[in-house]
Amino acid sequence: MSASLHMTVSGDGPPLVLIHGWAMHGGVFATLVERLRDRRTLYLIDLPGHGLSRDDATPLELDAVCDAILSQVPAAPWLGWSLGGMFALHAAVREPARVPALIALCSSPCFVRGPDWRYGVSAEIFREFAKGLGDDYRATLDRFVALEAFGSDHAKEEMRELRAELFARGEPAARVLVDGLRILETADQRPLLAALRVPSLWIAGRRDRLVDPRAMRDAAAIIEQAGHAHAGFAQIEHAGHAPFLTHVDEVVAHMTVFLSDGAVP
Repeated sequence: MSASLHMTVSGDGPPLVLIHGWAMHGGVFATLVERLRDRRTLYLIDLPGHGLSRDDATPLELDAVCDAILSQVPAAPWLGWSLGGMFALHAAVREPARVPALIALCSSPCFVRGPDWRYGVSAEIFREFAKGLGDDYRATLDRFVALEAFGSDHAKEEMRELRAELFARGEPAARVLVDGLRILETADQRPLLAALRVPSLWIAGRRDRLVDPRAMRDAAAIIEQAGHAHAGFAQIEHAGHAPFLTHVDEVVAHMTVFLSDGAVP
């Protein structure tokens, strides 16, 4: 296992850790960094096998990735987009002193629907993407980008930006793409919600076709009902799966209120 993941540090102020989604890298947050760098020191991680961490041998597993990130960043709130939100939630429950607040951006504790979880997608979607990686790697990634952008008022703009970022730091390693899809298909972190002891904010795009906003609303409600920590929910009306690209000012506005709360470091 390599000693460290690639990390970019930018800005000035209290620290904030940003974790990207499947097949992407920290550079996808460039617009968000522009808006936040004058008030926060931002730690942008490239997950194992992604971006400039392509040759990092850390397994793309919840504990291993959280350990690797925690070893490199100061105590700080974590923002996780999509798959990145699963790592952020996992770390916040495990290490609340090190992750004293959580922002889940278009991320669900359980991406797949089941008898007791109505607002996920079919597991077959992730299986089809996993199969497609072997058949036509680039076309499969392009289809996933299209799914992320679909539904947004600015779908063409969002798709263009995501496509531009996809290979901007090289191609992600095939092994971690398969592992990431496996996490999305099989991980069920709903039991962690009642154990969360730090404040959280769940930001959804109403037109997201990958993460149903109602799943995020329900996740926040479960946390609130447990009574151990406050959980807020915000919905961006015309956004899809990547609102930080198309509705960045709204995302930042919600983040600013949350991070300015006296309970959040």
